[in-house]
Order: sequence, then C-alpha cells, then structure tokens
Amino acid sequence: MKPGVRARLRRWHLVLGLTAGAVFALAGVTGSALVFYLELDGLLNPALVDPTPAAPARSLEDLYGALRAAHPTRTGAWRLEFPADRARRIQARYYTPVEARGRLFAPLVATIDPVTAQVVDSRLWGRHAVTWLYDLHYTLLLDRAGRTLLGVLGVAMLAGLVIGLALAWPRTPRWREVLRLRPRHGAARRVFDLHRAAGLYGLVVSALLVVTGVCLALPATVHPLLERMSPLYVAPALHSTREASPRIPLDAAVAAAQRRFPAARLAWVETPADADGVYRINLAQSFEPSMRFPRTNVWVDQYSGHVLAVRDPRRDSAGDVILNWLHPLHNGEVFGLAGRVIVCAAGLVPALLFATGLLRWRQKRRAARRIAART
Repeated sequence: MKPGVRARLRRWHLVLGLTAGAVFALAGVTGSALVFYLELDGLLNPALVDPTPAAPARSLEDLYGALRAAHPTRTGAWRLEFPADRARRIQARYYTPVEARGRLFAPLVATIDPVTAQVVDSRLWGRHAVTWLYDLHYTLLLDRAGRTLLGVLGVAMLAGLVIGLALAWPRTPRWREVLRLRPRHGAARRVFDLHRAAGLYGLVVSALLVVTGVCLALPATVHPLLERMSPLYVAPALHSTREASPRIPLDAAVAAAQRRFPAARLAWVETPADADGVYRINLAQSFEPSMRFPRTNVWVDQYSGHVLAVRDPRRDSAGDVILNWLHPLHNGEVFGLAGRVIVCAAGLVPALLFATGLLRWRQKRRAARRIAART
C-alpha cells in the first residue's frame, strides 16, 4: 500500500472511530446485556416468573378475559406470548396505548398468571429498566430519528472495520506474527497490539452484528433492495364473516391453527382488533431460526373458526429467508446458548476498540507535542 493512501486511510479510521465508534461501543455494551433480555427482565421483575410452573394452566379464553377485565378501555387487539420456558408467566402486548401515541414502538405489556388467570403486572414499554435499555440500544432514545441515525452510523462503522482490516493487513505474508497475542514492551505498543488483536479476532462476529443491525434499523431501505431480488411476503388483508353466532374462544382458534401444523409449538396469539377482525396464530416449527418470533402464521375467522390464510416459511422467498434470519443472527439465538454467549462477548469488542483507539490517539498526540516542544 502506498504511503499516501495509508495515511489517508489512517485519518478516515481515526475520524470514524472517534465518532461512529462511540455509538458503536454504546450499542455493543447494551446489546450484550439484551442478549439475555428475558432472563434479565425476570431477575429485575419477579412478577414475570411463575412460582408454580407445574400447575395446570387455565384456558386461553380465561386469560384473554382477565386482560379485558383488567383493561376494559383497551378494546383493540391484544397479542399474547406463550414462552417455551414454563417458568415464565404469559405476557400480552397492547400495541396502541393512548399513553404512547405517535411513538415508534411503545406497547403496554401485561403479565398474566396462567394458573390463576390474573393480571399481576402492567407496564408501559420504555418505563422500566430492560425496555429502556432496549430503546437505548435500538433508537438511542430518539425514536424513529434515532433508529435511522443508528443505521447510518452502522454503515460508517462497517467502513471503519474494513479500513482497520486494510491497515492491519501485513505487507508480507506474516499473519502468524500479526495475530499472535504476545504483548510487546512499552505502553504504546501494548495498546496498539490490543487494539489490533481485538479488531482482527472480533472482526467476523462484529461485522455480522453491524450488518444485521443496519438491516434491522433501516427497513425502509433494506426491504426494497431485497424486493428486487425476490418478492417479499405481504400479510393478507382479511375480515371475519359477520354472523349471528358469538366469537369463538381462543382455544378453538388455536386448535384450528394447530391442526394445520400439528408438530408446531404455540408462540403467539393475536386477538381480533374489532368485530371484523380475525385471529392470527403464530406457531414455531422446529426448523425456524427464531423460536420466539417464528414466521408460521395461521389466520382464523373469529366467528366460524375457518382457516382463512396460512403462511408456511418453508415456501418463503429468498428475500424473506434473509429477513427471517436477521434477528436470530443479531442476538445469537439461532445457535442456542453458545451463540448467545458468543454474541454477548462480541458486544464488548466495540467498547474495547473505542477505548484502546482513543488511548492510542492520545498517546500519539502527547508524543507529537513532546517532539514539537523539543524543536
């Protein structure tokens, strides 16, 4: 690499590291904590944990009835989550609370005891520790503008990683020497070696987290690009047939959906938003990358119980497959506990890169001032 090109790359690496790198470090540290979001939330909020997971649960209709009794003015759709871990109570989200009108994402989250069918906790998203941390990670607490800014800075940080790799690339084939972790003598050399080693050893996972994070933060840009590759799935606009018969209970709607996918696990149930609405049953099949947010959906008429539409992710297009993998890759879920641990550790790499890069920059400035003072 020519000296002039190398000098320009160093300047760009410095600028990107001191600007986008600071946000990258913040996103990494908060992301590390959010890898274990459910466990952390349960630790901080004991009401989310079921003290009697072996006791028989009440019917789904009883749980829905408890929600409506506890929040009689919230007449729209509720979305109930049924965790795979029986030690966790059932949570339900109401996505359109008047208290958070206009915000990008701020549902009311209610927790239901599945044994007693009682609502034991109701919280607005962003007003307790873990969801506030999630908003900090996803939007920098700036709502839509913050999410877009985070996506743009993610692109800048990806450029910084590529430039860092170019600068670390050996001039001769001596990768073993570059990658060895033996620290050299002198504080400046140790800081530089640590910065380079963190960047090189964490490059693959860090780049994966940045790319998936950018795609999640900029859907208005990413989705049209994927649409050019293959058509993306569009949820059907469905309505229940108006009949004199009353709404069927949730249990019957879930049973109708599970007859289509008998081996799948129940993940979510979305209730009808109004008298014309339908049930949306979200099931998890064993091959799906995300067990918490799977893509198997069955829409059921709320009066007749007839299945109106089905989405089977085995038939998804290439673009939809990419979208389905983004979140489970970003949080490591797709590789089980080992993947989550790796992503948790990798989330600390940006903070290490920022700290060592800042320290190295200050060391070079002090050295330059000393030289100027001598001359």
